[in-house]
Amino acid sequence: MHRKLIEPPAWQILQSDERCPLCERLIPPAQRDAHHLVPKMKGGRQTVAMHRICHRQVHALFSETELARQFSTAEALLCHPEIQKFVGWVRTKPDDFFERTRRAGRRR
Repeated sequence: MHRKLIEPPAWQILQSDERCPLCERLIPPAQRDAHHLVPKMKGGRQTVAMHRICHRQVHALFSETELARQFSTAEALLCHPEIQKFVGWVRTKPDDFFERTRRAGRRR
């Protein structure tokens, strides 16, 4: 009996050297999120893989409009002082670390 081998979709295949553009740690499959550099509601299509905790922090700090206008690249995000502070903290954690993210007070 022959079984047909089905390959998983490309988004499920983890490259062993896939690193988060913010914290530069390896991304485990369970902690991988796709981040739209320009939000979909603002016409963005391109995504990058990020750690779930980094992705949530980005959305906790910035509105969709801010992301589209000012922070549409990883380099632009890394220039912001709050992201720099967060990245300095999260880089000391293991690759599979996750903690609940709190929204920034200014967005409430």
